[in-house]
Amino acid sequence: MNAMTEPDDSSRAELLARLADSRQELRRLLEPRSPENTRGAPAASGFPRSRTMRMLMSNRGLGTVGAAVAGILVARPLFALRLLRLLPISAITRAVMVRAMGALRARRE
Repeated sequence: MNAMTEPDDSSRAELLARLADSRQELRRLLEPRSPENTRGAPAASGFPRSRTMRMLMSNRGLGTVGAAVAGILVARPLFALRLLRLLPISAITRAVMVRAMGALRARRE
């Protein structure tokens, strides 16, 4: 019976090594990148600190969120309006305006 477990142990070790490699690759891909460091190292500890919020605040993240919101609005408009009432509109409007003003300034320079 020991001969039956040895191949299982080696295949399990190989599987665990592959899982560790894929986790490391996912961490590298999902880790936010700072402008001066494009190798995937962690960005400085500025705002926002969480990886999820950094991803959502990036251009790709905002595009993804916008597409999801548009999809919900088209598919279920009443549900989207109900969700819209739960959001702090003033804070979101302020964030959008700050981003738009920053884009206009960057375009001038």
